[in-house]
Amino acid sequence: MKLWGGRFSRQTDEPAAAFHSSVSFDRKLCRQDISGSIAHAEMLGRQGIIPKTDAEAIIKTLKIILADIESGALSIDPDAEDIHSLVESELISRVGDAGGRLHTGRSRNDQVALDMRMYVINEIEEISALLTGLLETLLDMAKQHTAAIMPGFTHMQKAQPITMAHHLLAYFQMFKRDHERLCDCRERTDEMPLGSGALASTTYPIDRNFVKDKLGFANITANSLDAVSDRDFCIEFVSCLSIVMMHLSRFCEELILWSTDAFNFVEISDAYATGSSIMPQKKNPDMAELIRGKTGRVYGGLMGLLTMMKGLPLAYNKDMQEDKEAVFDSADTVKSCLSVFNGMLQTVTVKKENMYKSALGGYTNATDAADWLVKKGVPFRDAHEIIGKLVLYAIKKNVSLNELTLDEYKGISDIFDGTIYEAISIEACVNARNVPGGPAESAVLKEIGNSEKFLYNIKK
Repeated sequence: MKLWGGRFSRQTDEPAAAFHSSVSFDRKLCRQDISGSIAHAEMLGRQGIIPKTDAEAIIKTLKIILADIESGALSIDPDAEDIHSLVESELISRVGDAGGRLHTGRSRNDQVALDMRMYVINEIEEISALLTGLLETLLDMAKQHTAAIMPGFTHMQKAQPITMAHHLLAYFQMFKRDHERLCDCRERTDEMPLGSGALASTTYPIDRNFVKDKLGFANITANSLDAVSDRDFCIEFVSCLSIVMMHLSRFCEELILWSTDAFNFVEISDAYATGSSIMPQKKNPDMAELIRGKTGRVYGGLMGLLTMMKGLPLAYNKDMQEDKEAVFDSADTVKSCLSVFNGMLQTVTVKKENMYKSALGGYTNATDAADWLVKKGVPFRDAHEIIGKLVLYAIKKNVSLNELTLDEYKGISDIFDGTIYEAISIEACVNARNVPGGPAESAVLKEIGNSEKFLYNIKK
């Protein structure tokens, strides 16, 4: 049954009706839709806008309809226009005229805005919980690897030695920001739009604050035009998710590289890898690659939302029906990726010895050699040139800086003495960097303590 058929003299063209229908995907909103309708009905009865007996019948029946949908006793009609009209039509078929009073003082425009806000808030809570789990994994791993030295890279070239803990805590900071961004997004989403009507509110004496409190919102929307035409919260939500996926993709890229024979820093568990149909020796990091690939899918959702909204005049336009699939798919993708990634990370084997050997190569202690000269009074730019010449000499001999003799050092500069060797040991290079935020074990332990406090506060 169409809820708007009185104005029309012809049935909607069948392909057009199928094109117009959104029930195949907005059925995901049935719980939010019915919860919002229950609160609206209670308010209507409380305000005397509809008889209390009708409100009670509506509420009772809506609860039964929700139970029937979730149990499968009531199947979703694929020909229905959307979940909102399907629920209302089912209500009317069960309680008659009383059901027809539910939509008093309400439009589908503010109804769907309400449903989407409730959905996004729920998804933020679920994704935040998954991020918390990942942060716990990162912190647990960091505690195990505070002394595990590895090379740090810039431009994918070995740069300076750090520790695995320091590297993991860099990702902790990324996912911490993701968590904070989602919390900020939730605050802006936490406004109740019902009562805005189609665009100009309503003449009925509704109580918006009652509905707000009933549904657990923090505030009501301030402008009826904005309330029904705003999808900023959807765009912001998917933008937050895109950054989450970007961070997951970067980490997956590193795990993929680290698990190659060229690096051999880690081994991904067999539970998160697959084999080749032709090459029996292969172990492919498919889960990490899939997460990396699915990043583009979430980016696509964000670009779709931004493009869909960019030219819309106020207030509601049917284009905005396109918000749902982008939001639903992005949220589902991020939840599955976070879940798989956390499980994969928990089962990764870290090969400390290989990382340490790699850190010894590539002249990662060259900066520390330059710093040693600076502490001897040499201007840094001069020290940089001296060590550059020293590295070039070592490259030609195919040896490390540690393997050069003191005479060879002095051949480049008379300033060198035997203390240079202690200063450029890999352990010294790491632990001398004990500034806040640095890779020294003492600094990392402080960072772990701060990270523990953050986790404690968000779990309270």
